[in-house]
Amino acid sequence: MAVAASAAPGALGTLQASRARLVAACCARLGPRWRLPGSWTCPRVDSTIWARGWTPAAGGAAWQRGYSAEVKTEDELRVRYLEEENRGIVVLGINRAYAKNSLSKNLIKMLSKAVDALKSDKKVRTIIVRSEVPGIFCAGADLKERAKMSSSEVGPFVSKIRAMINEIANLPVPTIAAIDGLALGGGLELALACDIRVAASSAKMGLVETKLAIIPGGG
Repeated sequence: MAVAASAAPGALGTLQASRARLVAACCARLGPRWRLPGSWTCPRVDSTIWARGWTPAAGGAAWQRGYSAEVKTEDELRVRYLEEENRGIVVLGINRAYAKNSLSKNLIKMLSKAVDALKSDKKVRTIIVRSEVPGIFCAGADLKERAKMSSSEVGPFVSKIRAMINEIANLPVPTIAAIDGLALGGGLELALACDIRVAASSAKMGLVETKLAIIPGGG
């Protein structure tokens, strides 16, 4: 699957292009048959295994289930620390298949907690934000959850999304969004907060709320 990477102007500071390319290549291992242009290639994952939602465990151990319709709330975000030659790379995997990886109160809380811990970890060199669910990166805010909120709850909820996205944008290490499938609304804003975006050829991105004359409020 062909991918393309782009960096926001000045976002990486003095980070050399060669290093950014090396880091971006690491996320080639994170999906089925990902490949960067040129000589950067990666071991391919059998498509039938990927389609069933099975992903390698941390450290290259046995295969484990990547997503489920009955995911527990504590499994909605998976934080993995890569090992060996990829030591220092941390993967944040969003895992809400039943809700299209939409941003719920719990997921926002987990992302904020993870980012807060990582920003002070001197051993972290790079952070990759990806989906554990094939075909969807993030569909934005959880509108079903929001529909149940009172008017006084909506404002603080949007503020928490904005704060979390700003925290990612302000991380002291390079961040990469590995986009597979849909990245809509707040999901796209989450990807834009990263320094580099690596997208599958099937990725679709958009700020769909603008069709309703709503200004994107996540980031």
